[in-house]
Amino acid sequence: MLGDLDFSPLLDSWRYLAGGLGITLGLSALTVVSSLLLGAAVGFARVYGPVWVSRVLTFYIDSMRAIPVLVVLVWMYFAFPLVAGVSLPSFWAAWAALTLHVAAYVAEILRAGIKSIRPGQVRAALALGMSGVQVVGKVVLPQAVIRMLPALGSIVSVAIKDSAIAATIAVPEYMERSQTLAGQSFRPVEVFTTAMVVYFVILFPATRAVDMLYRRVAHLGRS
Repeated sequence: MLGDLDFSPLLDSWRYLAGGLGITLGLSALTVVSSLLLGAAVGFARVYGPVWVSRVLTFYIDSMRAIPVLVVLVWMYFAFPLVAGVSLPSFWAAWAALTLHVAAYVAEILRAGIKSIRPGQVRAALALGMSGVQVVGKVVLPQAVIRMLPALGSIVSVAIKDSAIAATIAVPEYMERSQTLAGQSFRPVEVFTTAMVVYFVILFPATRAVDMLYRRVAHLGRS
């Protein structure tokens, strides 16, 4: 079986695959940044905003967690143009769908991190004369962010892995190009095994780096 493996199509098409990998990394990076920003805004508004805002955002978060990301992606690309009258290129449709989906998880992680801080610390800070903004910025967030690190590291992994489903709407990222090459070369075992290794090489160091960082600073989040 191993003697029948032929990786020559991969070697011949490495530039084609490398271009797809660049698109994958670009889409993933944009998704991570935009998800963190949107998720932080949603999380803060849910915790500190008016009751009606909190309820609306809770519905958004629960909806995104209940709907498969593939459904959100397909809806954004095919249905959104019919509803809004604006057609998005496949790359930006994938980015918008992934951002909306991942941001819901970021918002929930942020809410849980903030709520994990003991209320007594907040009351003590207010008794010392700190404003609400100072309490959040100097007491709550420094501890909460450290406690959120492992979960946020998982969010990075999810964003990179979920970018592979962008192939569904023909975004020419790594997985879509791998599927094309596998169909043309009739070497799916070699192509998809290589794809698995590529994703592992990207994700494993990233997750380990976050774990190492957390172990170094975990004591700062204890209270």
